Amino acid sequence: MGDPRRQKKKYATPKRPFDSDRFETELQLVGTYGLRNKRELWKHRTKLSSYRRQARQLLALPPEERAQREKELIDKLLREGILKGEPTLDSVLDLTLEDVLERRLQTIVFRKGLACSMYHARQLVTHGHIALDGARVTTPSRIITVEEEPRIGYSPKSPLNDPSHPARLAAAEVAQRTAAAAPVVEEVEEAVDVEVPVVEDEVEPPEIDEEEAEVTGDERV
Repeated sequence: MGDPRRQKKKYATPKRPFDSDRFETELQLVGTYGLRNKRELWKHRTKLSSYRRQARQLLALPPEERAQREKELIDKLLREGILKGEPTLDSVLDLTLEDVLERRLQTIVFRKGLACSMYHARQLVTHGHIALDGARVTTPSRIITVEEEPRIGYSPKSPLNDPSHPARLAAAEVAQRTAAAAPVVEEVEEAVDVEVPVVEDEVEPPEIDEEEAEVTGDERV
């Protein structure tokens, strides 16, 4: 556990404490991923900053020196599911905070249809209803690897193992509605991406009656 006299902060606070744009972005992420507070968000942001800092340092090294260390970093992120496909160091620099938040245990429990919402998923994890390989896991912020993801389910001693449990029925209904809404969302996004040509109508200047113009001129005099 380490020396309690030498504990270090696991996160870095924002450099600008009062930033309205950051407030709005952080509040949206906290609500979307069901975080307890902004400290949880800052911990993952600090971890992401560490990955990106390592990538920048590796890019500054000669190719023969960075080959092994580059492979270790990319393999780690591939195991955790943060990176996919055939990534490079540039892919690490392109990572966003959402890429890290998607690998949280709480998020995966909801994505797998085991909970009705992100906050419900957090409740199930903290109350001991979620297990990994049959062993209870009670840390919502735990990063789940790609190999561990299929082995996540309900705890053997949890009443949620009963398929007729109301919470399971509600979670299944939410999963069905989400799956049904996905194609509609894709169609809407495609429709929004289509560029509609804008036709600019030529506006003719209004006709001015000469008599009215003379009267107006006389009145001004």
